[in-house]
Amino acid sequence: MNFEAIKQAAKGYEANMSQFLRDMIAIPSESCEEEGVVKRIAAEMEKLGYDKVEFDGLGNVIGWMGQGEKIIAIDSHIDTVGIGNINNWEADPYKGFETDAVIYGRGGSDQEGGMASAVYGTKIMKDMGLIPAGYKIMVVGSVQEEDCDGMCWQYIVNKYFPANGIKKEQVEFVISTEPTDGGIYRGHRGRMEIRVDVKGISCHGSAPERGDNAIYKMADILQEVRALNENPADDSVEIKGLVKMLDPKYNPDHYEDARFLGRGTCTTSQIFYTSPSRCAVADSCSISIDRRMTAGETWDSCLEEIRQLPSVKKYGDDVKVSMYMYDRPAWTGEVYETECYFPTWINKESAAHVQALVDAHHALFGDKRIGHADSDAKYDAMHLREGRPLTDKWTFSTNGVAIQGRYGIPCVGFGPGAESQAHAPNEITWKQDLVTCAALYAAVPGLYKEENKTDDVTQFRAGKTNNDIK
Repeated sequence: MNFEAIKQAAKGYEANMSQFLRDMIAIPSESCEEEGVVKRIAAEMEKLGYDKVEFDGLGNVIGWMGQGEKIIAIDSHIDTVGIGNINNWEADPYKGFETDAVIYGRGGSDQEGGMASAVYGTKIMKDMGLIPAGYKIMVVGSVQEEDCDGMCWQYIVNKYFPANGIKKEQVEFVISTEPTDGGIYRGHRGRMEIRVDVKGISCHGSAPERGDNAIYKMADILQEVRALNENPADDSVEIKGLVKMLDPKYNPDHYEDARFLGRGTCTTSQIFYTSPSRCAVADSCSISIDRRMTAGETWDSCLEEIRQLPSVKKYGDDVKVSMYMYDRPAWTGEVYETECYFPTWINKESAAHVQALVDAHHALFGDKRIGHADSDAKYDAMHLREGRPLTDKWTFSTNGVAIQGRYGIPCVGFGPGAESQAHAPNEITWKQDLVTCAALYAAVPGLYKEENKTDDVTQFRAGKTNNDIK
């Protein structure tokens, strides 16, 4: 394989990828509103000579290159979060701008830059004959990830594949193009969305003792949710903190994996109430909890932790702890209902698909993370990358929660941009990263050693729930 020629080809497409990314940024594409951007992606794939370009029922755009039975997939979610307070932006987040080094605008790092690199990396594979015999490349622009990560791949596995005569076992592995700060990522913590509902009884605010204030009950619970996240795990506290999962005493089977991923966390993200008026006692209060799960934690252990909080037990039947369900219609109108549970997963570092990316990086760029260095700290990538191992993990969650977490399809990450840019104002990504990633994607299929594939690529994978979610 001519690695210099691959790098030159990727560099030659830098201007095309930059323009393609700017076109995507210019089309607002929050979750469930991605129609414009997926059609723009389809047009780019068709222009570049993809063998087949189609949309599934959920609205994911899927491009195919090659004719083999075995599949190597590259996934990029192309929905974005909103812009938040526009006053926090230095320029129009959709018009954006570019310099010699960076592209500015909502979605550049999270995660449309990955789409640009994937589309052109696969084009390089075709141009240079890099798709191995017996394989085809599946490039996915997936929808609704920001709303419900992995649901798009639940739809692909359970709806699109069967309708097209594809078995999930045909997928050798998936490359996620989520931003990785120049690293190769082999897993991340899982998460779930928990709801706590508290009942009260309303009365006139002039005599609050006649009622039962749900907000006051919830105030007790809120302090204990905070303690669960912040407390130590020793005997000095009644509520032992989530840090306990890093200790072999509490997590004997998985504490090492938990130390790799990082401890679990929880935080209250939303609060709601009902009351007859501002002159009445509140008769209900509810909160949402964002729960990040490390190795050794399960969906039911996380729910049980909340149910065992002293105040939750104190208020008994007036408190309900549950998991959210997701059922927002896609831009196509399709609804795929699923639980808001996203399993933790880690690959073994020695797994064949992980090693294919490592080998490609070594051959193309060496054994250290690379990126744009800039005297202006605002545009410098290397302060985020120097000294960090090449192979690592994400802090946040990705579609890998379904790809590998639910279905056991091997998944690995390498993508342009920085995690710190995700969901932040003044989001940027680096042109050098677009080129680097396109080159690596192009080289990986030819370096994948199928003969080294084993059945135990997963180092840790959290179980699914017992809910009958198809």
